[in-house]
Amino acid sequence: MSVWERTPERRRATAWAAAGIPDGNVGADEALTAGTSADDGGRLREGRLYRGVSGVDQGPRPMSTEELAGLNDPMAVVFFRQARWPMTLEDLLDGLTQANVLLAQAVYMIGEAGQIPPDEACELSRDIRFAITRASSGKDPDLLVSSDPTSAFLQVAAWDSTAQVFNYYMRISPAWVWTGNSWSALEPGSRGKGCFDSHANGSVVMKELKQPWNNWQSMSATIQLAPDDPLRGNPLYRQVIGAERLELAVRGLIARWTTARLAAVACDGMVEHPDHVLRQLFTSTTVNLASSSTQSATVTHDGRDLVLPMGFWLNSDALINDLGLPVSVETAPSAPASFYADSLATFGFRLEERTSGFSRQGDTFFAFVVPEAAYEDNEVVRQLVEKSLVPAKFAACVLMVDFTNPVFSPVRARLMKYVPMASASTATWCAEIATSIVAAASTLPAGSPESQFAENWSLAEAEWRAVLARRIDDYLEKATARIRTASGFDDFTRLAESRRREFKAMRLNEFELTLPMTDIAADAPRLRMNEDATVTAVN
Repeated sequence: MSVWERTPERRRATAWAAAGIPDGNVGADEALTAGTSADDGGRLREGRLYRGVSGVDQGPRPMSTEELAGLNDPMAVVFFRQARWPMTLEDLLDGLTQANVLLAQAVYMIGEAGQIPPDEACELSRDIRFAITRASSGKDPDLLVSSDPTSAFLQVAAWDSTAQVFNYYMRISPAWVWTGNSWSALEPGSRGKGCFDSHANGSVVMKELKQPWNNWQSMSATIQLAPDDPLRGNPLYRQVIGAERLELAVRGLIARWTTARLAAVACDGMVEHPDHVLRQLFTSTTVNLASSSTQSATVTHDGRDLVLPMGFWLNSDALINDLGLPVSVETAPSAPASFYADSLATFGFRLEERTSGFSRQGDTFFAFVVPEAAYEDNEVVRQLVEKSLVPAKFAACVLMVDFTNPVFSPVRARLMKYVPMASASTATWCAEIATSIVAAASTLPAGSPESQFAENWSLAEAEWRAVLARRIDDYLEKATARIRTASGFDDFTRLAESRRREFKAMRLNEFELTLPMTDIAADAPRLRMNEDATVTAVN
């Protein structure tokens, strides 16, 4: 781990790291390690904007006048070009207001321990954070701020309408550091590094994007505070609104960047880096977290059935909502409440934070949190189809390969080897990829990803939607039957934990309390769902 990654001014478990910031055991005015390129003997100095892109820059260095002039987002225009350096959250927000810029403010609040009663876990760090958006009246936000109530960390994503990118900034007292822009997330040197291990594709992130927004203050739940918690007196706390509003904003911002990105890479009849674009169709570049809408503590043996999130079963957002497959099944499979209640004991579900020693039996606040296909991946596919860059049939044929495993599918990912890396014609690129896959399928066994794609691709234009929809209906009917058996539900619980383990290996997994712990062995075989709704080990 580099010294930059251990800075004390980042969230406690955040993926917002970069290269060259001081070690967490020293102050920001202490010398940086050898090899950094900060000025004045390796120290960050006040009144300056530094550049530090992980994987590209050896360490932070002062931005030149020309580089600063190339930044046209609200942070650069309102603050840095005017030699203004807001060191606290309040300074930043007040500065925007005084400049009469982005006056529409919305405040949101998140905390992984927010639904644990404070008097039951005095030793637990609450880790409450604010997410704040600033926008022009009636428009989507152009600036998003992430900070805790004390401004211990302060991070900003700001939209540059000239360059059509998000710029990412991090305050490291007594200076600010530009950690890259949306394109940096896609460049080989910086991809997956620093802030781009969470902003994986260059856009803003809200992991729990759908109702019930498991750890957010929302219409579904209220974050619990002690009666004497000083946060109650914080003016921003009194402005907090529900995460359901933030969901809409984040979806809009992801769409904005995706539109700008595709316009830049697909023009004049050619698409640059087809592999960069189509990996969001063939692989899981990131995920969102979904759950049931039922509070886990309210589930009793004789209670109502527990409906599992549809994203656990398949990528319904892409296949059904975006591509319009006429699936008949309207609701996700549901399990008898007793099966879920028994599973909590059988598998030793608990919330656990090693750093504080906290442990409590049971699941997360809302039951059955699992990774699902990411909205930002699906949005790329949706826009590719909408803009006639990718035929809907091609997208569906890819997504129906191993469709019962909507995330972390090594089967579907193997098809990426047929996607060219060099520029390709938008008129023929998908047909050429399909031809290569079909040709390979003729020499491979039935059931291979190539054979699955070839079977889908061979369907007539007039029937492919109906045929694929019937496959989904058949699968969901089998899943609905299996989940109503104790052995079936236990299998699905193990599968959910297998997918959670894969998420936990990602840097997007920032806090220990985001997901439950279980007694299932950490080295248990990786599992997959089959089309007959059985669960088996990944080969």
